[in-house]
Parts: sequence; structure tokens; C-alpha cells
Amino acid sequence: MLEFGDDEARRLDRSYATSDVVAQRAQTLDMLRLRRGESVLDIGSGPGYLLASIAEAVGPGGSVHGMDPSEAMNALARERCESMPWTTVGTGDALALPFADESFDVAVCTQVYEYVADMPTAVAELRRVLKPGGRAVVLDTDWDSLVWNVADRPLHDRIIDAWEEHLADPRLPRRLAGLLRRGGLEVTDQRVVPLFNPRLHADTFSTTIKETIAAFVPGRRGVTAEDAAAWLADLDARAAEDEYFFSLNRYSFSAVRR
Repeated sequence: MLEFGDDEARRLDRSYATSDVVAQRAQTLDMLRLRRGESVLDIGSGPGYLLASIAEAVGPGGSVHGMDPSEAMNALARERCESMPWTTVGTGDALALPFADESFDVAVCTQVYEYVADMPTAVAELRRVLKPGGRAVVLDTDWDSLVWNVADRPLHDRIIDAWEEHLADPRLPRRLAGLLRRGGLEVTDQRVVPLFNPRLHADTFSTTIKETIAAFVPGRRGVTAEDAAAWLADLDARAAEDEYFFSLNRYSFSAVRR
């Protein structure tokens, strides 16, 4: 698993500010269909970008709760939402949500469930805290969709194999609709959320994710720090030669508790 300490929290914060993730957030908000005065839970609220947007959408007549197991993330989220007192942020676990039954009109969970091994319990908890008719949006990445132009393909494959160790299921989206249905939710919408970087620059998701990957993989699957550095150099060389190419798909699901 990734440990979201201060350094990783700051790196993720930069990633969430890129135009790729801004566009993802806009699509998530569109799928949430938020209304003024609603109560909303953000499971795995991270640095709080989506949480702040939700709070703005529901207004002071609503209530918004963010939860994340990382205190470094929670500190960023609290700071980002400090001007909206109808928003709270606390620690929590997707397998044991610290809220009463039927507490929320809406719940959202982005880039969290791929870390969760016991998905039936996670979905049961999601359904439990939703009111009848309550809505949920879930988004995760399928890492089989990753396309990255590299010269050293064997090294790249080793790096990505090691990277996938941080996930409970790196291919979760292909199972998500079925998991939600079996958990008592009606799936009402499914969308692909592409992250596409034909150039490498500061405002791209792949700039920050390659740093995160390179920091995580040494010592796993036989990957060394030198291997990680060589992989980064390969990507930078592709950019310098105007041959950079990165693409990754995330998948978003809307569901309703009937």
C-alpha cells in the first residue's frame, strides 16, 4: 500500500490540481447531480479538492463530510474547506463508515475502492449510509489501460508490475458494476474518464504519477533505485525527442439505492 505521509500528500495535491484531474472532477460533479441543501459523504476525500467543490454546490444549507485514513491528507482538506463550516473532515475506513444508517443523500468514492480487498463489505457500507433513493458515484482506474511510450519495454513492464503491488485490485472497474448491483444498488450510468498526455509538462497527471511510481517501486519485484531512475530517464528522453505519449483510463459509475 502507498503510505500517504506529508511528501506523498503534497505530490498528490499537485496531481489533483492538473488539468487532467480538474476535468475528471468536473465529470464527477456532473454525475453527482448535486442539489442545494443535500447531505454528502466523500469516502477517501484526499486533499479535499472534490470535497470543496461539493460544499460549494450544496451550500450552507447542506452538510458535507470528508473522510480519509491519512491525517496528512485530512490536514490539506481541512485547510481547503476552512471557509465552509458546513464541511467536516475526519479519519475513517471504507469498510466501517463511522456514520448511522441512512445518513446521506449522496456519497462519492473516487480512487479508493481499488485499495480495498473486501469490496462486498465496502459496497454494503456504502448502501447502508445512503438514504432510500440516495445516489452514489464511484470512480477507479483499470491499470491494464495504461499506455506509455518507452524505449526499454522490459524495464517498464517490471516497474509497472511492482507498482501494482500498492493496489488490492488494479483492474477493479471491470467488476464494479456487478459489485454495486449485487450490493443492492441500481447502476444508472457508466462512463470512461480518459487521462491523455501527448506532451510532458507540469500541468499533466503523468508528471506527478511517474514520480510517485518511481518512489514506490524500489525493493519490489527485484526493482532497484537505479532501475527506477533509468525508467524516469527513459520517459524524459521520450519527451525531449518529442515522442512522449501517456494514456490511462478511469471508469465512473452512478448508482442509486432503491
